[in-house]
Amino acid sequence: MAFAPMGPETSFFVVLDQHRASLLASLTTGGGKPEGGDVRLASSSEVLASIENVIQDIVVSLARNEAPVFTIDNRTSWENIKFEDSVGLQMASHCTTRKIKSDSPKSVKNFALILKILSMIHKLVQSNTYATKRDIYYTDSQLFGSQTVVDNIINDISCMLKVPRRSLHILSTSKGLIAGNLRYIEEDGTKVHCTCGTTAVAVPSNIQGIRNLVTDAKFLLIVEKDATFQRLLDDNFCNKMSPCIMVTGKGVPDLNTRLLVKKLWDTFHIPIFTLVDADPHGIEIMCIYKYGSMAMSFEAHNLTVPTIRWLGLLPSDLKRLNIPKETLIPLTKQDQMKLNSILKRPYVTCQPFWRKEMEIMADSKMKAEIQALTFLSSDYLSRVYLPNKLKFGGWI
Repeated sequence: MAFAPMGPETSFFVVLDQHRASLLASLTTGGGKPEGGDVRLASSSEVLASIENVIQDIVVSLARNEAPVFTIDNRTSWENIKFEDSVGLQMASHCTTRKIKSDSPKSVKNFALILKILSMIHKLVQSNTYATKRDIYYTDSQLFGSQTVVDNIINDISCMLKVPRRSLHILSTSKGLIAGNLRYIEEDGTKVHCTCGTTAVAVPSNIQGIRNLVTDAKFLLIVEKDATFQRLLDDNFCNKMSPCIMVTGKGVPDLNTRLLVKKLWDTFHIPIFTLVDADPHGIEIMCIYKYGSMAMSFEAHNLTVPTIRWLGLLPSDLKRLNIPKETLIPLTKQDQMKLNSILKRPYVTCQPFWRKEMEIMADSKMKAEIQALTFLSSDYLSRVYLPNKLKFGGWI
């Protein structure tokens, strides 16, 4: 190994190593790999055939003097989502669908836009080239109207064709960052060596293409916010806890950050922890990494890591650490609605400790940002809070 850890004594990692052993044991008893852990990407010929079948259906409809229709699984209702602890949120096999009709004033534009983007995807796959979602938007920004329209249509196409989005040769611009004991080679041959210093590396835009990943990290820490991530780098946390890896999605994670976390889990099976604000928004972000989202439930097998644990900031920590009430923030009505929504989700049933923490938040009607710990000392998070949590198993 080329890494030169400056971290704590070996004894520091005893509980972490025990946690990793239990994770590996649960994989073995579950048949060696988590269900869906070996999902294959669709080949170019399969993607082309799927698109051509859709176009053929349109031609057949027109030949019959019928208005063509796209039928897409409805991903906006919990009734269409099933939950499995080993996979997360995924589409039910018999879910309701919605129709995008070519003869309806409400949906004709959407129908045309789907057709246009399908044509662009066909060209990309056929020529073995890639484009970002932003590239597609700027081919005709006036027609599309907004980037969100393009993003939603690409997700709809991926769902309709039953093909992972990266098999469509469409990439996202990454916003996430990574630091720590990790190196890999990107698809174009670029060698990337992440460090434990104060500078992080951008998450690659083509996770599928990275190879030769090497690490001796004992754990991976997902940090909700960029400001907290940068503060930990400035405090030399990565070096002090070396060997480790840190990742941030800068809030709600983009697809590439989620894919990277999934790839690191599938490759190394190291413990993964989340550090989020003690508020409903932070919990929601943690749930996306762990169990996925309703919008991307059709691709759950490729994105979720159900072994992720909640390291902090726990609502119960606020009382335990005597954080003064004046540093806490009252829950807004939106916060309370979000919290109630999360408490009703299927995965909370199998997470009684999570439920207890959320009930503490609901009862206190207060939330806290990670920065609340600076009341104790400016570097309390990196010097005391996280090291103690990691050393003594303070996760749920």
